[in-house]
Amino acid sequence: MFFYVKFPQIYGKFTGILVNFWKRKNASGLHLWKDYSVTCTSNVSTKMATTTEPLGEFPVWGLLPRKETGVISLLSKQPNVDGRGVIIAIFDTGVDPGAAGLQVTTEGKVKVIDRLDGSGAGDVDTSTVVEVKEGAITGLTGRTLKVPESWVNPSGKYHIGMKGAYSLYPQKLRERIVKERKEKSWDPVHKIVMAESQRRLQAHESSKNNGTNGNSNGNSSLFEKLNKEDAESRVAQLTSLEKKYSDLGPVFDCVVYHDGEMWRACVDTTEQGDLGNGLHLGEYRITHQFGPLSSSDKYNVTINVHNGGNILEIVGMCSHHGTHVAAIAAANFPDEPERNGVAPGAQIVSINIGDHRLGSMETGTALVRAMTWVMKNPFYKVDVINMSYGEHAHWSHSSRLGELASEVVDKYGVIWVASAGNHGPALATVGVPPDFQTDSIIGIGAYVSPDMMVAEYSMLEKLPGGPYTWSSRGPTGDGARGVTVCAPGGAITSVPCFTLRQNQLMNGTSMAAPHATGCVGLLVSALKQQSIPYSPYSIRRAIQNTALPLMNVDMFAQGHGLIQVEKALEHLTQQADCLEDKIRFVVECGGMRSKGIHIRNWLADGPRDVPVTVEPTMLDEAHACPNEKLSFNMEMVLCCDAPWVKAPACLQMSYVVRAFQVSIDPSGLERGRAYFTSIRAYNSKKPEKGVMFEVPITIVVPVVALENGYYYSCPPETFKAGHIRRHFIMVPSGATWATLHLKSLHCEKAQRFTIHTVLLQPSYSVRTTELYKVVNLSKNESTSLTIGVRGQYTLEVCIARWWASLVDGQLEVAVDFHGIQPSLNEVTLVCGDGIQRVDVRSSLRTEEVLPQAVLKQHGQVIRPTESHTEVLGGLRDTIPEERPIYQLVLTYNFSIAKAVEVTPNCSLLSDVLYESAFESQLWMLFDSNKQHLASGDAYSIKHSTKLEKGEYVIRLHVRHERTDLLEKLNDLPLTLLFKLPQEVKLDIYTTFNSAVTNGKKAQALTLAPHTVQPFHILPPSLTDKTLKSLGLCPGQMLLGTLSFSKDEQVRKAVSSHKFGAIRARPDQYPLRVTMTELPCKKRGSNSSNTNSEEKKELKAHTDYREALRDLQTSWITKLDAESSDLVYQEVIAAHPDHLGAKLARLQAIDNSNTSTTEEQNDKTAVIALAQQIIAAIDIPALLAYYGTKTDSRPDAAKLKTQMDKQKAILLESLARQGAALNGQLLAITEVDQRPQETLDRVMNIATEILKFVDASDSKVSTFFQGFYALHGLDGLAARMIQRQCEDKWSRENETKLCEAYTRLGWTHIALHVTHAHPLRFPPSYTLF
Repeated sequence: MFFYVKFPQIYGKFTGILVNFWKRKNASGLHLWKDYSVTCTSNVSTKMATTTEPLGEFPVWGLLPRKETGVISLLSKQPNVDGRGVIIAIFDTGVDPGAAGLQVTTEGKVKVIDRLDGSGAGDVDTSTVVEVKEGAITGLTGRTLKVPESWVNPSGKYHIGMKGAYSLYPQKLRERIVKERKEKSWDPVHKIVMAESQRRLQAHESSKNNGTNGNSNGNSSLFEKLNKEDAESRVAQLTSLEKKYSDLGPVFDCVVYHDGEMWRACVDTTEQGDLGNGLHLGEYRITHQFGPLSSSDKYNVTINVHNGGNILEIVGMCSHHGTHVAAIAAANFPDEPERNGVAPGAQIVSINIGDHRLGSMETGTALVRAMTWVMKNPFYKVDVINMSYGEHAHWSHSSRLGELASEVVDKYGVIWVASAGNHGPALATVGVPPDFQTDSIIGIGAYVSPDMMVAEYSMLEKLPGGPYTWSSRGPTGDGARGVTVCAPGGAITSVPCFTLRQNQLMNGTSMAAPHATGCVGLLVSALKQQSIPYSPYSIRRAIQNTALPLMNVDMFAQGHGLIQVEKALEHLTQQADCLEDKIRFVVECGGMRSKGIHIRNWLADGPRDVPVTVEPTMLDEAHACPNEKLSFNMEMVLCCDAPWVKAPACLQMSYVVRAFQVSIDPSGLERGRAYFTSIRAYNSKKPEKGVMFEVPITIVVPVVALENGYYYSCPPETFKAGHIRRHFIMVPSGATWATLHLKSLHCEKAQRFTIHTVLLQPSYSVRTTELYKVVNLSKNESTSLTIGVRGQYTLEVCIARWWASLVDGQLEVAVDFHGIQPSLNEVTLVCGDGIQRVDVRSSLRTEEVLPQAVLKQHGQVIRPTESHTEVLGGLRDTIPEERPIYQLVLTYNFSIAKAVEVTPNCSLLSDVLYESAFESQLWMLFDSNKQHLASGDAYSIKHSTKLEKGEYVIRLHVRHERTDLLEKLNDLPLTLLFKLPQEVKLDIYTTFNSAVTNGKKAQALTLAPHTVQPFHILPPSLTDKTLKSLGLCPGQMLLGTLSFSKDEQVRKAVSSHKFGAIRARPDQYPLRVTMTELPCKKRGSNSSNTNSEEKKELKAHTDYREALRDLQTSWITKLDAESSDLVYQEVIAAHPDHLGAKLARLQAIDNSNTSTTEEQNDKTAVIALAQQIIAAIDIPALLAYYGTKTDSRPDAAKLKTQMDKQKAILLESLARQGAALNGQLLAITEVDQRPQETLDRVMNIATEILKFVDASDSKVSTFFQGFYALHGLDGLAARMIQRQCEDKWSRENETKLCEAYTRLGWTHIALHVTHAHPLRFPPSYTLF
């Protein structure tokens, strides 16, 4: 997730006045002048007036603010320290090298020197190798690709692949191109065809009303009915196709070859095989070539090649976010330097960590590839990383990605700057990476200055600068600051060309981080030019020690303050060349090795002692100089300003771990507040170097004493712009939810407040139990919100006035706690166990209870049908020091009987990304044709997919450098969650006997305080209509929720944030029903037990003969023509009347692949043999049987089986005979020369079939397709084929469908379907 916030743009609208502006330069500087041209459309004469009054100067400097952090001042004094010589890696969604300001540096060098896509979403499988024949090759799309003579390819070998454009496009671009393509290629033709079809239908209805096609008794013939159906079906199909219009987009052939010096690739963007006019590019880091996929998309791509030409990496962008970030950090506008980024002389390396397949979500694969590349690569050294991305993690003390991130900074010395997140304003909302296990990453909060308010937001008046309301606050869960410093968090600057705009306002900590990154780039540039050594630690300490503390702003939002680059450079140059610049001080607090002290969930009723250890560690510890370790010695003075903290006054440090004790005494501190301080360590011999390390301390002193034990309130409080009020309350034991009551006072205008509540639990993300909501309240208006809580944890209720509010507001706040506590936090029902008891306790007060148990999903666990581990290798998949990464690929197969919404979930790896023990987990869902349908990652619950009936494949990959860990996952189960078509409610009773006897169900009850009420839950009835249709099997499960409160608001409340709903609900508990043995059908009693031994012997002999006959019959369709005929003759000789054998022979003849002459003979044989079978069946008797409503005969079941078999044989015989006759007739191109006798015979066959089944029945659909084509009823034929495609979209069905559309004259539809063929039937699975 990247961290920026969108705001609506406001446009002024002026009628009758044209305002023209232009620039004029004079002695006093740049001014704007205006010219009013007033026009009037009334009859009254008007006098034209022109005035030339000077306008104020536009604050261009505020569009990308640099004054606030000292950038402009520094560059005015030292213009050469503008970032030149510095390389910044942008871990983001991709940077557009064609965007404004991203072409060259201040020295004229290439700005974007490299582009990589770590996600793999742009990879193309080019492992198929071909050679040129007659100047062309055949691409994987089937197109003939003409190879230009100008291409140089010494080997003569070309690697080919294909790629769909939409798999590269960001969502907004995809939507635009789909709309443009539809309006250009579909709509004009479709409207004409639709009008023609409607006229055809109207003409048919008109002729019928006029009686021209009717008969005297008003009964329509079969043809008349079919003609009407055909006309109706054409209109219906066209309407449906318009409604369900789906565009899979352009599909490009890709050709890769080596010209003797480098790899090159051509993307056939013409889609006609004209490679000479396609997009021809060399590897970007060598050639710096880029180009758009089309003139309309403006989507610039570059290429890289891996694995000896077997993988083509097409690098694009999955969002406009990364380009905006890069422009803030380092854009250079030679002609408009006032629009420059912070470090215009720096160069950019763009590394995509956002994955197109997941909508731009980062993946572990992308992050590891990005980190591996910046650690060490053979082409250049990355100095600084900017990462305006991140998520929240459940813990930060250990993870695979955390280990690698530590290596990046602590081993390879790369400075890493990251956004803190937009999850505020509550405390402890900083995400990862700032909350990684290493504290070496610089976390940045978002600040808005008065100049930004004017230039970017066009506010009516300036307000004091401060943090944005939504900027994440510290501390981290384990006590670190989280926010190191803050920086301007908004800018109007460049965005990618595909947006069709030059610049855009974006704001968030995503924008603050690149500002700080640019500042770091300036520092590194200056230090390099002066040959002053530095490390990530010296840079970080300089930034912290020189930051400008913001007045009246809490430390949780600003960290050490607003970054000041000029002062930081001064500090670095004055305090340079010290041994401690290479050293970081690893601070660990308490038994959990936390990065700081964070005490929150306590009563704060007495002192608490916390052990602290500090360990000096050198950069690249394993290779650090032993003499430097030996010489390190520092006498430190420890300082702390807070009277409630006791710490030692000094600490002697050598290269060894030191420990000391910190005592925290909250006595006398006001309750309901959070307090921050730090123990700061100074070098006693060089105090001017500033703080060498600190122990951050955050304590929350909650309100414990509540009115009546469950009610909290506070006096009304006035809120100015950006004002935040935090209430910290110890949740009473037994509470399960709380109601927050808000009332606005003394304000005539509507007031906007941000409400954010957080309850932190150990090893759970801040998002687990939180509520975020923006409310607008008029004068004296009240509102209530429901919050999920846990007893004995501290709840923060944070209320913030929006940062841009111009009117003060007053708010009254109260919190009301409730508690309905079940004896089981998760209820599991086993179908074979019967009744499940759950005791419910009213923990705090009188509560209204109405239990409800609802099943919402059907769960099925599947295991892999195939698993294999492979080494990836190559530059992008090998960690420095020859540590290759391995990939485990698991394949799962499943099928569904009808359309349903499916959510695949790998439970073992779900809900963990940055905290995972593995590098990544990604699944991709395919249909039976290998078409990619959906993808999911660690947060699979977000990725639900609507699937039609059919067979599907899921491929899951997991990565790590240790194969032994991957091998443990070879049999990893995967859960498929299917949304039930209708929720199923379970029966709940208050007494056991009521449950046993299906007596009176539980009704609403009133529970007195501290009383317990038992409830008894019955498993669902598997005869329920919804459940019966699922075809449940033992081991499968039904999932849902159990709730108890009568209050509907509580029942529906969802813990949520602006980034989406969270699964936790205040009064809902997981409910699981596990299937055991399913109920068996009742067996009928045997009416006769008088079978003699002779009858048994006779039956056994008969069974043997029938089994032998059936075995021989089954082989008739499998053998070659001669052998098949021999077996058939043998069966018929023994069983002359056996229809099954005759049908098998009919199938064998009809399905044979023969020449044209033989085919005609086979059709004659098919017609003759089918006639024998039809004649052997008593059709009137069969019709009479199916016309009978009920059959009460003792052997009714046996008789039904026989009749069903006869019916099936009859229908197949009629259908095959009719299809053969259709083929004979369609071979006669002259319609008037087709024999009437044969036409009548085909009509009779159709009539006979329709007596038993509908024309759409799969057994007879092939016949009716030919029948409709024979009689010009192409609308009905297309409808039938379309239905077959809906059941199973195969190559054969698609070909038939396109032929039908062509016969109808719907060539635009046929072309649309044909064009998507390569994407619908790819030759291989999409690469991970």
